[in-house]
Order: sequence, then structure tokens, then C-alpha cells
Amino acid sequence: MFFRARLKSYRRSPLAAWAEVDWLLLVACVALTGLGGIMIRSVEVTQGLTDWWQHWITGGVGLILAMIIAKSNYQTLINWKWIVYIIVNLSLIAVQLIGTTALGAQRWINIGGFHVQPSEFAKVGIIIVLAALLHEVKIPSIPDTIKMLIIAAVPWGLVLIEPNLGTSLVFGMITLGMLYWGNVHPGWLILLLSPIISAILTTVYQPAGIIWAVAMGFVGWWSLPWRYVTGPLALGMNLGAGKLGDIFWGFLQDYQKQRLIGFLNPEQDPLGAGYHLIQSRIAIGSGQLYGRGLYQGTQTQLDFIPEQHTDFIFSAIGEELGFIGCIIVLAVFWIICLRLVIIAQTAKDSFGSLIAIGVLSMLMFQVFVNIGMNIGLAPVTGIPLPFLSYGRSALLSNFLAMGLVESVANHRQRKRIF
Repeated sequence: MFFRARLKSYRRSPLAAWAEVDWLLLVACVALTGLGGIMIRSVEVTQGLTDWWQHWITGGVGLILAMIIAKSNYQTLINWKWIVYIIVNLSLIAVQLIGTTALGAQRWINIGGFHVQPSEFAKVGIIIVLAALLHEVKIPSIPDTIKMLIIAAVPWGLVLIEPNLGTSLVFGMITLGMLYWGNVHPGWLILLLSPIISAILTTVYQPAGIIWAVAMGFVGWWSLPWRYVTGPLALGMNLGAGKLGDIFWGFLQDYQKQRLIGFLNPEQDPLGAGYHLIQSRIAIGSGQLYGRGLYQGTQTQLDFIPEQHTDFIFSAIGEELGFIGCIIVLAVFWIICLRLVIIAQTAKDSFGSLIAIGVLSMLMFQVFVNIGMNIGLAPVTGIPLPFLSYGRSALLSNFLAMGLVESVANHRQRKRIF
């Protein structure tokens, strides 16, 4: 009788609808959002701006939406995949027609006084669409893979022409991560990336490009049908891509070349392409082990780093919270990635598993690129740091993505309590 009473009481609990939600994942996201607001306020304290509390309000709204989504059954989205796809593309087309321009790019739509960035929500939309399509095939064939790539290429192209290189790269990583988890042959994914790598290697060091092209010829021979045709075809494709990359590089202006390779040696242009990278490294280095303390960072408080509350928020963390603060932030991101992998492995169907991997690919790529450009290991691409950088559309889309993942976790096989 005692255990029956306990079980009946549990079922009546207000949290019973979220019995299987991954609370550690949710708490980690909320913690990063809270820290983001604190660091944004520190960056803007001398300017009297209110972006920090807008960050918290947006996070609160996102958390409420995430909880609502977590309670709902994610599987119903399978039947809505094409509606989602149409909405994603129409919103990106609307940006080209009625969007507003800022910082040299047309990426926002003004809705009721709020600037909404559809490309951020499009990332969540393409995760749903690709997950639903890959769920329908157990082992994708070459035609299936080409179909997925074409479907992903439409919103990717619309984002690229805004122009928004950073978000388009995120689209590419989402697609690759989900195709890999969806049992697409790894050799095909390598061949898909190979022309870009070939163009880069040939431009930097031609013998390396030739070696890469030969290796890709072997990959084509190993992974594709009609190997004695597709192998040489892969070799020729990579040699051609290397040549095109060399030609394309010659058409670029000097300032464009400097922007692309400036992160390798930012001291060559300390007041231009290398300015952000130099100042960010100075800020992170000056924080040393324990940091200078909130509102005490010289680079941060004296506004040496432009747009620090968005793309370069990690430099403020490094300066004011030090190495310890940076490690804690990285540890929280590691927890988030670990929980996403666990949810993907324990999901009750491939659709839910693919959603979790899509969100993992999106977040992991953004974290690596953003922190990389803050410490000088990657070029400046305009990719924000999830949950920490200011950006209402980005923060809201991250919470919507987490809501989908929590729905996958919440609708797993129920555990027996007693």
C-alpha cells in the first residue's frame, strides 16, 4: 500500500509530464545563459546599455518554450517536415525582399520593433527536416544522399547570399553530422568535403594538394560503385578543384586575402584584419589564472575589442574570470555535448536520435569556431558562442533546439521507479 501511494503521488506531481527530461542538460544551458548576461553587462557597463537583461529575458522566454516543447511529442514533426521546410525557405526569401541591412549584410526582418534573424531559426528547421528524411531510410544510397544534399543546399544558398558565411558553415556541419549518424558511407562524406580541402591545400602548397587528390582518388575507388571509373573521376575532380582554387585566389583583392589568412599572422595588419585577434589574445592572456575580476578588465572596460558582447564574449571571460573561468565554461559545454550524445544513444527511434545529433553538430561547431577565433586559431567568421553571446534570435533558437532534444529524452521508454 505504501509503494502504491508513493507511485500515485508521483503521477499527480506537477513535474510528472517532464519525468524523463534531462535536467542536467537544461541546468547547464541556463547556467551559461546566466553567465552570458553577467559578462554582457560587464562589457557594456561603461556604455549604459541594457543588452544584459534583454539577454536574460530572451533566455527566460526560451526556457519556457523549451519546457513546452519537451512536454510535447516530437514524433508529430515527422508529418510536418515539408511544412517546416517551406517556412524555413520562405523566411529566408523574405529577408532578401523586406529585410533590413546592418553591418554590411541583409540578415534581419523587423517584426513589431524586434529584429528577427530567420537564419538562426532555419538551423533548427533543417535539423527537423533532415532527421525526418533520414528516419525514412535505414541505409541511404547515393541517390538518397544526393537528395538530402539538394534539400539542404536550398536554405544554405539563401543564407550564403545574405551574406552570412558563418551561419552557412554551421548549416554544412549540421548536414555532415546528421548524414554520418544516418549511416551514410563515411567515404562519401570525405569526398563531399574533398574539393574544398584540395583547393585550400593547392593554394597554400601545391604538392600537398596533389597528394590529397591522389588520396581522394583511392577513397573514390574504395567507396563508390564502378570503382575503376569513379576512382579516376574523384582524382580529376580534386585536381580540378585545386586549379580552380588557385585561379579564384588570384582574383581576390589584397585586403580580401589578408582577411582570410590574417589569423595566421595578425601582426602583419595590427590595425586592420588582425586587430580583433590581437586585442582578444591580449585580453585572454592578461586574465592569467584567476582573472582580473568583474568590471576590472582593461581591454574589456576600455572598449579595445569591438562587438565584444557578441562574437568576442569569450575574451571578456578570459580577462575577467581568467583561465579558471574559461575551463569552467569549456567543462559546461562538454557536459552539454555529453548529454546530447547520451540522449542520441538512448532515443527510442532514429528520428529522435538524429535530432539530438543535429543539435550536437550545430552547438559543437559554433563553440570550436568561436573560441578558436578568440584565441587566434581560426579566422573571424561572425559565429556567436551559444548561450553566452548576445543575440536574441540565436539564443531563442538554441533553447528551441534544446526543447526538441528534451522532448526526445522525455519520450524515451519510461523507467520503473519501484
